Amino acid sequence: MTEKIYGDGAFRRESLKGSTIENTYSGALSFMRRRYTRDLSEADVVVSGVPLDLATTFRPGARLGPAAIRAASVQLAELNLFPWGFDPFDDLAVIDYGDCWFDAHQPWTIRETIVQHARDIINNSNAKMLTFGGDHFITYPLLQAHAEKYGKPLSLLHFDAHCDTWPDDAPESLNHGTMFYKAIKEGLIEPKTSAQVGIRTWNSDFMGMNMLFAPWINENGVEATVKRIYEIIGNNPVYITFDIDCLDPAFAPGTGTPVPGGLNSHTALSIVRALGDLNIVGMDVVEVSPAYDNAEITAIAAAHVAADMLCLMRNKKVAGKW
Repeated sequence: MTEKIYGDGAFRRESLKGSTIENTYSGALSFMRRRYTRDLSEADVVVSGVPLDLATTFRPGARLGPAAIRAASVQLAELNLFPWGFDPFDDLAVIDYGDCWFDAHQPWTIRETIVQHARDIINNSNAKMLTFGGDHFITYPLLQAHAEKYGKPLSLLHFDAHCDTWPDDAPESLNHGTMFYKAIKEGLIEPKTSAQVGIRTWNSDFMGMNMLFAPWINENGVEATVKRIYEIIGNNPVYITFDIDCLDPAFAPGTGTPVPGGLNSHTALSIVRALGDLNIVGMDVVEVSPAYDNAEITAIAAAHVAADMLCLMRNKKVAGKW
């Protein structure tokens, strides 16, 4: 019988699977109390943070997002997850790798540093990445690394208030509103098999992406949205990126560029929970800015989205579809 460990499982637990008994208000704040390690040999999913907010166009603070999401995950590590009814870590080996280190005072080095951070993980293991931002720019270098491994172009499933395809032909610019313009231009993602979910800002050129605008989702509901996502993406390798401002500011005020009229938490979580048949190669949750949060509700929402992503991966592992 495995000995029960009380407290600080993030550094006391030897196995990557299973959960420890923790007081929710204390202890080491890894994501969902997973073990802090950079040993990739047994990992199915690697959680890491990229604490960048130099690419923001309005309110800063997303550099504190990874820490906030980890802190908000404590209750999720306490019970079997709803509505799944299981502890994903009974079957899924998940580590917290810590954060990507980069030199914020040499911004021209940041993109390649993030690319290498992702390469070091996915090229040296069979693990999938679950990454916490940071502003949304981080998805661009993450896509570069994933496209190298899984082949380009990838499909993109993008939850956001913004399309992030505004023109930008400056090679080294840091801008969290232009990175998918760059990704499309570079052939990293295929617009015809990609979907943008919850969008409610305008661009004169959406670059051929399939737009599931927030008003349409709010009027047609979860089932129609999920059906459309599967029609668009099919079985293509897909990278999922979830900008927390996809949620209406009533449900996620702690973000850099809030836009009214978004999805509520129920709708967004219900969509994410229905994505288990997609061929997911990587995932991220970005744009949590704790300074603008109220009672941590934005970070809590982000932690729930991330936990549901892990449950999708657990089900794929159990079903032998890894």
